[in-house]
Amino acid sequence: MDTPVDGKTTKTAVDILADKHPDIISVTATASIQEAIEIMLQQKVGSVLVKDGDEYVGIWTERDLLRDMMQPGFNPVLAQVGDHMTRDIPWADHALNPYELMDRFLGMRLRHLIIKRESEVVGVLSMGDVVRFCLQEKMREFEDLKETINWEYYEEWNFPRRR
Repeated sequence: MDTPVDGKTTKTAVDILADKHPDIISVTATASIQEAIEIMLQQKVGSVLVKDGDEYVGIWTERDLLRDMMQPGFNPVLAQVGDHMTRDIPWADHALNPYELMDRFLGMRLRHLIIKRESEVVGVLSMGDVVRFCLQEKMREFEDLKETINWEYYEEWNFPRRR
C-alpha cells in the first residue's frame, strides 16, 4: 500500500514487513533465557515477542541479555524470559511510512518496533530493516535517474558540443 508523502508515494511498514521473514518469532513467558537465545540464533533475529496464550505480553532483546548478564547470580538456563522482558511493548501503526518509522526508532531510542493493524500484531521491524529498505529505495531511485539522464537525454536539448 502506497501512501502520499509530500506529493510522492511511498511504502508503508507493511511493505517493509513483506520483505522480511513472514513469521513472528515468539516464546512463552516461562521459556528460559537460554531457550530464547537459541531461537534467536536459529532464526537470526535480535528479539523475540513473549506470548501468554494468544496475547503478546512483552518483548525480549539482545540488549536485554546484556543487561541481564550484569545481574549478580544471573543464570540463563534457570532465568525465565517473563521475569526479564519489557512489558510495555513499543508499537507503530501498519500504515506509517519508512521516514515516520525512523522517527519513532530515533525518538524512542529503540531497535525493535511491533507493527499493529488495529489491535492485531502483524510483525516486528528492526531499525536495520527500515534502514535497509530506505537504502534499497534510494538505490532504485538512483538507477531510475541513471536510466533517464543519459547522453541521449542531453542531446535532445540541442546544445552545441564543446571541443
